[in-house]
Amino acid sequence: MTGNPTAPAATPETTVGTGPAEQPYRELGLTDDEYARIVATLGRRPSDAELAMYSVMWSEHCSYKSSKVHLRQFRDTPSTDRLLVGMGENAGVVDVGEGLAVTFKIESHNHPSFVEPYQGAATGVGGIVRDILTMGARPIAVLDPLRFGDADAPDTARTLPGIVAGVGGYGNCLGLPNIGGEVVFDPTYAGNPLVNALCVGVMPVGRVQTSAATGVGNAVVLLGAKTGRDGIGGVSVLASATFDEGGGPARRPSVQVGDPFTEKILIESCLELFDRGLVTGIQDLGGAGLTCALTETTAAGLATGQPGGMDVDLDLVPLREASMSAPEVLASESQERMLAIVTPAVLPEVLALAERWGVLATRIGTVTDTGRLVVRWHGEVVVDVPPGSLADDGPVYERPLRRPADLDLVRADTPSAARLARPATGTELRETLLRMVASPNLCSRAWVTDQYDRYVQANTVLAQPEDAGVLRLSESTGLGIALATDGNGRYARLDPFAGAQLALAEACRNVSAAGAVPIAVTNCLNFGSPEDPEVMWQFAEACAGLADGCRRLGLPVTGGNVSFYNQTGATPIHPTPVIGVLGLFDDVARRTPIGFSTAGDTLILLGETADEFGGSEWAWVTHRHLGGTPPAVDLAREQLLGEILVAGSREGMLRAAHDLSDGGLAQALVESCLRGGQGARIELGTGSDDLFVELFSESAGRAVVAVPPAEEARFVDLCTARGLPWRRIGSVDGDTLDVAGAFDVGLAELRTAHEGTLPALFGQVR
Repeated sequence: MTGNPTAPAATPETTVGTGPAEQPYRELGLTDDEYARIVATLGRRPSDAELAMYSVMWSEHCSYKSSKVHLRQFRDTPSTDRLLVGMGENAGVVDVGEGLAVTFKIESHNHPSFVEPYQGAATGVGGIVRDILTMGARPIAVLDPLRFGDADAPDTARTLPGIVAGVGGYGNCLGLPNIGGEVVFDPTYAGNPLVNALCVGVMPVGRVQTSAATGVGNAVVLLGAKTGRDGIGGVSVLASATFDEGGGPARRPSVQVGDPFTEKILIESCLELFDRGLVTGIQDLGGAGLTCALTETTAAGLATGQPGGMDVDLDLVPLREASMSAPEVLASESQERMLAIVTPAVLPEVLALAERWGVLATRIGTVTDTGRLVVRWHGEVVVDVPPGSLADDGPVYERPLRRPADLDLVRADTPSAARLARPATGTELRETLLRMVASPNLCSRAWVTDQYDRYVQANTVLAQPEDAGVLRLSESTGLGIALATDGNGRYARLDPFAGAQLALAEACRNVSAAGAVPIAVTNCLNFGSPEDPEVMWQFAEACAGLADGCRRLGLPVTGGNVSFYNQTGATPIHPTPVIGVLGLFDDVARRTPIGFSTAGDTLILLGETADEFGGSEWAWVTHRHLGGTPPAVDLAREQLLGEILVAGSREGMLRAAHDLSDGGLAQALVESCLRGGQGARIELGTGSDDLFVELFSESAGRAVVAVPPAEEARFVDLCTARGLPWRRIGSVDGDTLDVAGAFDVGLAELRTAHEGTLPALFGQVR
C-alpha cells in the first residue's frame, strides 16, 4: 500500500484518481465509481487504513453487492414457529424442543484451498466453527461438501490429499465428528476446487448471542491468537480472484494459517463466558478480520436504536510482527480470534477467565455514543467513518443477465437411446454396473472419510456413507437431528432453476430417508464471475428455484454463503448450489440406516421411474456426455415421499431406506447391499432397454426400502392410502446382487470394484 499508513483521517484531499490524492484503489478491487462514493461519504480523501477497510467490506465476500438483490427472496421463505434467528446473523438458529436450540450454516473456502490446500481447508473449518460459536452454541459436528477436477488430473492429485487432510486435521483436533458431505469430481472444477464446510451447534434456547456493540462505556475485548500478516487480502483478492490457465491468480495474498488447539481453548473459554452471562455482544474474526468485526458490531449496535459508536486503539492489538501497518492490522485474517463486548464491571472477571484458559485477552477499545467508528494508531486517528457505510450501505448491483448462448444447443443434445449406445444384454448391463460403481463419483468415499473422526463425542448415530448424518442431542429422550448436503453442478448447468430444486429435494430426501423431518435450509452458492451476464443469469435462476422450492416445502432459509469468481481464465465452473438441510428426530432410536441387514426383508421401490438421463452419471461415465434436461422435480411428490419415509421410521416399519439419486437404483442397491452385508434378488422390467432404464435412470422422488415381512401389509397400505406409487422389486437374500433374467454379481466382486478406486488414485491412507 502506498502513502503514509498513519495519515490522519481528516486529510482534506478529495480528488479521485489524479494528482496528490491518487490511491491504489483499483489494485484493492474497488472501481472508480466505488472510490468516488467513498470520497463522497467521507467528504474527503480516505486514509490508507480507511481505503483498506472499504476495499474488504465492499468486496463480494463481505458485501454481497452482486448477489443481494437475488438473495432477498430467501427472506420470503416460510418463517416457522421454530425459527429463532434467520438470515442476517452469523448463522440461523432453530428451536428443536426440550429447551434446546440448534444453529447451523455452510460457507466456502474455495480459493484459499486452491492456493494452499491444507491450510485453506483447515481454516475453512475453523471459520465456520467460529460462526456457530458466535451464536452462543457449542459446535458439535461438521460436514464437508468437496469438489475437484477429474480424479486422475495432476491438479487433483495436488489439491485433494491436502484438502482432505486439512478438513480432517482441524476437525479431529477440535474433537468434532465429521458426519457427512460429498466428494465430486468433474473437469469443470479443474484449477478451482470447491471446499464448502458446514457446522452445527447446540445451545439452551435462552442463550442466543448477538453481535451488537451496545452500552456506552462498555469494553471491546479481543480474544484469542495474536494478529499476523497471514490472510491479508483474503476477501478482497482471493475471494474475487479468477485463476489463469497456469493455475494462479494475478495477485496472491498469504493464506490464513490455522491452529486448532488455540481454537479449542477459545471455544471453551467463550462457552464459559456465555454460561456466566459476561458478554453483551460477540463476533468472530473471519473474512476481513478486525475490519469486519469492528464495523459489523458497531453498525449492529446502532441498528438497535441505542446510542452507539466505537473508539479503538490498534496499538493495543497483540501482534506477531511488530512491523505491521495499521491497514495490515485491520485487514489481517489471522485465525482463532473473537471480539467481545463486556461491561466495565465484569471486565476483570473476563480477563481472569481468559487467563485461566490460556487465552490471550486484551481490551482494545470502548463503545461510545458518537455514531462513528474511530481507530487510532500511534496516537493519530487513522479511521473515522460511519460504520453503516461499511457494513450496511455498500454498493448494490443489479448485474446484467443473459441466458447462456449455448444452453439451447446443450439441452437439445439429449442422451436418448438413438444418441448414446445403451447396454443391451445381461453381460453388458453387468459390465456397466461394475464400471459405474467403480467410477470416481460413485465409488466408496472411505479413503476420505477414514481420515475423519466420525464418532468422537459418542453422539453420532449415523454418519457417512449413510444418507444423512444423525446426532443425538439428549440421552434421556433420544431427541436428535439429521443433516445432509447435496448439489449437482451438471443438473444446474442444464437448468439452474431445476438444478437448485433438485439439490434441495435430494437433501430433504436424504434427511427423510434417515427418519427425520426436514425443518430448515442453509446454502452455499458457488458460481463464476458476477461480471459475466451468463453467470448472473444462472445465479438468478438458481436463487429463484431454491426460494420457490423452500416456499413450496414450507422450509425457511436460515442463511448461507455466496462464492463468486470460481473459474479458470474466462471459463466458469458449472453453477453449483450446495444445499444443506436440517432434520429433527423425536427419538434417534428410530433412525433408518441404508444397509440391507436381514435376509427375507421385502424390497419396495417408492416413486416412479422414467427415461431420464440428462446430466446423469451413466451418460458421463460411459460417454463423457452432458446434455438434455435434468430429471423432472415434483416437490409435492417429494414431500409426500418424505412423509412416508418418516412415518415408516417412526412406526418401526422400515429396516432400511436409501434415496435414489446419482447412479439410480443400481447404485442404491449396491451401496445398501455392501453396507449391510446382505445380497438382494431383484425382479424388474422384461425388455433390455426397460431394465437399463430401471437400473440407471436418475428420476427424482424415489427411494428403496427394506420392510420386514410382518410390516409389509401395513406399509404398503400406508403408501396406497397416501397415493404414493410403490412396487415390490425383490427381497434381501444371499451374498450376490441378482437381477432376475439379466445378471448376478457377488458382493465380494462389488466390494473390490467399489472400494478400490480412490486408494488406487491417491495411495493408502496413512
